[in-house]
Amino acid sequence: MAEIRFYHLTARTFEQTLPVLLDRTLQRGWRAVVRVGSEERAESVAGHLWTWSKEGFLPHGTKRDGFAEEQPVWITDQAENPNAAQVLFLGDGAESDGDGAFATVCDLFDGNDPEAVQAARGRWKRLRDAGHTLVYYQQDEAGAWSEKQRVGG
Repeated sequence: MAEIRFYHLTARTFEQTLPVLLDRTLQRGWRAVVRVGSEERAESVAGHLWTWSKEGFLPHGTKRDGFAEEQPVWITDQAENPNAAQVLFLGDGAESDGDGAFATVCDLFDGNDPEAVQAARGRWKRLRDAGHTLVYYQQDEAGAWSEKQRVGG
């Protein structure tokens, strides 16, 4: 069963946070899938990853690019793992049932949006009740993460 991490975004947006987490993932030699709410959103996220840093970019691809199995980061709106990724990142309230195809699932949600927070609480409860190991991380004002809660496992 995958460890599922909930990232409560308060000081930084999804667009600011995702590239940093993806960069750490790639530095560990892992691959990632980013699942978002629509194909248009996937293309938007892909465009952002080309320009997020002045020092470089994060190699990635989408359905439009093809060659999924060769991409270190695959961005999609589908429940898939075509690049044999170890880590799944969820944005825009995208759902996961624990995705046994991944070692780690990272659910990023906007802590400034009451509906997003409520939806994340629902996902937490459902996944906890299913027996998954869950970890809750919260951002401080500087954008640093601290583990606030761990259940299961």
